[in-house]
Amino acid sequence: MTQTSPPPSAYAETPRSRCEFYRRMCSLPTVIDPATGRITMRAGLVGAVMMPSDLAHHVKTLLDVRGVAPLPIIGHPRANMWTFLVRSDIQPIGDPVEVARLWKARVVVIREGDIALPSPAPDHLMVRTWVSPAISAFRPSGAVVLECARVCLPGQQQQ
Repeated sequence: MTQTSPPPSAYAETPRSRCEFYRRMCSLPTVIDPATGRITMRAGLVGAVMMPSDLAHHVKTLLDVRGVAPLPIIGHPRANMWTFLVRSDIQPIGDPVEVARLWKARVVVIREGDIALPSPAPDHLMVRTWVSPAISAFRPSGAVVLECARVCLPGQQQQ
């Protein structure tokens, strides 16, 4: 009796299977756009901090040193940006000088709207990859990620 192997597509990841992983294992409120296969979620309990990848690399290193892990980080290679998925605990910044510093550094806090996640569906307009994949429901404090970004900006001393 010979066994036949199932076709490779039987094990291929789909937007649906990835979305289910995000929901069940990572507690991310994801949905799939049926027309494009893009996976998104509404910001709310989960937020994001987006910044240029060179700054983000320094922030990740600082967070690693502090023992903050695992860090779910989405990479946007075409835009040269990283997005840290975080707990939505960032308070509005009242100091206009500080807001201007973060704006100039292209640090963006995402508190509302859609956040796109990597999907196995081809997306030639917006490529997203995991720099550090979401593997659990843990997300770092958004306030801590933002503070690390501030520390890593030019003219700041690292703590």
